[in-house]
Amino acid sequence: MIALKSTSPVYSSTSDSTNADGSGQPSHYSARAYLAGIGAKITTLNIFEPIASRVKIDQKTVNDSPTEKLYDGFIGMLCGAKGMVEVNKLVRSDKGLQQAFGRERCAEQSVIQETLDTSSADNVQQMEEAMDEIYRLHGQGYRHNYTDAIQVLDVDMTGQPCGPKAEFATKGYFAGKRNHRGRQRGRVLATGYNEIIVERVYEGKVQLTKALQPLIQATAKTLEIDGASENRARTLVRVDSGGGSQDDVNWLLNQGYLVLTKDYSTLRARKFAKSVVQWIDDPRHPERQVGVVTTPASEYAHPVVRIAVHCRKNNKQ
Repeated sequence: MIALKSTSPVYSSTSDSTNADGSGQPSHYSARAYLAGIGAKITTLNIFEPIASRVKIDQKTVNDSPTEKLYDGFIGMLCGAKGMVEVNKLVRSDKGLQQAFGRERCAEQSVIQETLDTSSADNVQQMEEAMDEIYRLHGQGYRHNYTDAIQVLDVDMTGQPCGPKAEFATKGYFAGKRNHRGRQRGRVLATGYNEIIVERVYEGKVQLTKALQPLIQATAKTLEIDGASENRARTLVRVDSGGGSQDDVNWLLNQGYLVLTKDYSTLRARKFAKSVVQWIDDPRHPERQVGVVTTPASEYAHPVVRIAVHCRKNNKQ
């Protein structure tokens, strides 16, 4: 547990406690005092303002506005809450934490959940637009200099098991969990800056082959390169084999992007490996070789270079 002192109350276990130095200034204690600096920074930058101005949830204000309730839920997420049911315990009971984020009170957890339940599809779109604005104001990836270096984007999906009653919960592939229900989280990362540009949630049965194009389109909108072909020509999209279908690769190439992906057909890989003229030993990995595939890649919309990898399997074959 950490105590913080300042000219205004920050963290306290009781409202009438007094500092050890006899100043009479209340001391505020919290197991989440480490969030005080984050709260102060968020308040100073006014990061939540785009959400307040864009997201208009059709709900009356009694004690807290819909935006304030969203903010309280956001603070709960920073505290590690796995659901709004934990907001009372983590945020509402911690007056100092509320003050660190510029709040004088915290909405009750059931009221926050009601606000989320009231949100419509239009509100979701408004939130996406607000997140785009926040990223453009504060993201380094948005300010990338395409003349100096290539922008690297990594696209992937992460399975998130959940209860069968959750929104978008369907049966799908989840590592280590057979016959489970859940959702898929699609993300596009600005790898050079360790930033998430776009994040979307899909049904559990959706794989990257179906989500790749919408994710890239959303990313182009956020980065404002949807109409800038010269910037797309300096943007490398890296995709795992799950998103490396021929149609997806051709779509990316036709959009003007650079592409790095894996062909996930074992039979094709074996066929193309036979066309390698010279295998080159990998100096970092013994018994691993790479070579340029010489078979023409006529199935792709633009010229591509294909590299075959030759290595031992786990069974030593």
